[in-house]
Amino acid sequence: MQLGPDRQKLIELAHYKMPFGKFKGRYLVDLPEPYLVWFHQKGFPDGKLGILLKSMHEIKVNGLESLIRQIQKDFPLHR
Repeated sequence: MQLGPDRQKLIELAHYKMPFGKFKGRYLVDLPEPYLVWFHQKGFPDGKLGILLKSMHEIKVNGLESLIRQIQKDFPLHR
């Protein structure tokens, strides 16, 4: 898969994990859609996490999770 100019942002989104709450430690793409819808209705947190959650909400609502999963495979994190 080839990514455009926002490559690093997409890779970060694909590998970002929820930092708190019931779903702490899960990749954002693995969060249940109703959880993201709840944030959409109540308000996303401020800062980077809010931006990423809002992006993931849009991705899930539009059925594009497979793109994020492909990015996870094609661009694994090296630790």
